[in-house]
Amino acid sequence: MSLPRKIIHIDADCFYAAIEMRDDPSLKDIPIAIGGPSNARGVLSTANYVARTFGVRSAMPTSVAKRLCPSLRILNGNMEKYRLASQQMHQIFKEYTDMIEPLSLDEAYLDVTDSSAHQGSATLIAQEIRSKVLEAVGITVSAGVATNKFIAKVASDWDKPDGLTVIAPDEQFEFISKVPVKCISGVGKVAQEKLAEINVFTCADLQKIDFSVLQKKVGSMAFKLSQYALGIDDRPVSVSRERKSISVEHTFAKDLAGLNECCVALPMLLADLEKRMKGRNFEAQLSKYYLKMKFDDFKQTTIEQPIKNKLSHEIFMNLLKQAYDRYQRPVRLIGVGYRLSPPAPLQLSFLFE
Repeated sequence: MSLPRKIIHIDADCFYAAIEMRDDPSLKDIPIAIGGPSNARGVLSTANYVARTFGVRSAMPTSVAKRLCPSLRILNGNMEKYRLASQQMHQIFKEYTDMIEPLSLDEAYLDVTDSSAHQGSATLIAQEIRSKVLEAVGITVSAGVATNKFIAKVASDWDKPDGLTVIAPDEQFEFISKVPVKCISGVGKVAQEKLAEINVFTCADLQKIDFSVLQKKVGSMAFKLSQYALGIDDRPVSVSRERKSISVEHTFAKDLAGLNECCVALPMLLADLEKRMKGRNFEAQLSKYYLKMKFDDFKQTTIEQPIKNKLSHEIFMNLLKQAYDRYQRPVRLIGVGYRLSPPAPLQLSFLFE
């Protein structure tokens, strides 16, 4: 019988905002957020904990955030600075394991099952990582330690900010039972409402519900939920995360009134897409064109078309017209890009030359 895995989930506390407060201590005690301006349909990427006491949160339109907290200070952010901080964090992670699965700049899973540091104690490894990040990067991170990815991620959120939550194998069923279903990744507002209709609010409720009832209510999500409710998650920490697409999108400050205005905006997006692709060897992996359009009522549509010959901007123009014809409403957002197929494997003959 194999021993339980030792998984650590690391999540920086309000990462972008934390970097800004580190570099400008005068920001620490005032509500701040990183995002676009309220007069240009900006959206927040994160907010510090002072701002969160007003109800401000990530992915919230800046205009809404300003209504909740009129004194909120909006910062544009600096991605190069954030990437550098992320790289510093990952250098620290690599001192303990090569089994690292990055989820974003500020979040990662670490499998330390085979690490010899601290006599293999995942708890002590997590404690030391948190101390080193604070010393080297100047920000706090929260960590969850458990036998699988699901429980570790939930645990890292359990005592934020600057927390460490360790769930031992013999404690995990009791811990999971009290976890709200809204804490499960993928369970959004719609799924929460469907689950509430059958009186499911926690994992303990999930454990009791008949599977056929759950499946009828949430469809294909039912199996995953029933497994997570028992603390079961066999997903490995995946070191290689394949890029599945390359794209750009733009939310317009003013809705585009009709198809002609969309056609005028398209070349700007295609120019940005070419810049993003410059210097990257994706050509052999490009498999489909795709175009996304979001309308003023927040309905959205995506159209794809296989790439058969030389790349053509005319294809995007055709996709644009098809997307617009589906709803024929003012357009809030347009995105363009390419789907990528997995890299071709090396031929065996090359391996032995």
